[in-house]
Amino acid sequence: MEVAKLTDVTRVYKIGEVETRALNGVSVAINSGEFTSLVGPSGSGKTTLLQLIGCLDQPTSGKVIINGKETTNLNRNQRADLRKGTIGFVFQFFALIPTLTAYENVEMPLLLNGKTPAERKQRVMELLEAVDVAQRAHHRPDQLSGGQQQRIAVARALATNPKLILADEPTANLDTENGKQVMDIMKKLNKETGVTFVFATHDPRVISYAERVVTLQDGLIVKDSAQ
Repeated sequence: MEVAKLTDVTRVYKIGEVETRALNGVSVAINSGEFTSLVGPSGSGKTTLLQLIGCLDQPTSGKVIINGKETTNLNRNQRADLRKGTIGFVFQFFALIPTLTAYENVEMPLLLNGKTPAERKQRVMELLEAVDVAQRAHHRPDQLSGGQQQRIAVARALATNPKLILADEPTANLDTENGKQVMDIMKKLNKETGVTFVFATHDPRVISYAERVVTLQDGLIVKDSAQ
């Protein structure tokens, strides 16, 4: 089953009279359960592609279908609703709320989705244990290492049982050992839960974990190991 499908997608950014084509007629499908890496040099279009899959941006032309729903004509609130129930995000800089504990950061998406306190507690502790930071549940981000923060970010991304996790340079701010630990955890979660992971990365460590590698250059897909 396809979790995401892009058909002949173009994304043009215009600043004044200057136009930049970040994507130029890209077509790609991501299947359920995949562990896929988007790779390519800076400016190749991989982050733009990730943003379109995540409904954080809209294409200039072409179609984007997420979990069977075409997103092209959705308004901002409708795209937010689709993200909330379908997609989780892991960012390069962790993006944890600094005043909240690890527990509270993971709990936040469940609060927004109207889960009861009992449901939230069960799910948060289950996830913190899955990413091996349950013992740090009541620590704030500034009391945690980078690797621990990224594990909490992974737990938060998984909180609402999304179909798809999108990760933009998830190991870029981690040392080799912490990067490996985060990737091991994500790979394990992919295998155990079936959640689909798509990464945009320069990091050979991340690429080595991928079952599928999609290579972009100058806004085009130039190689796809699935084909």
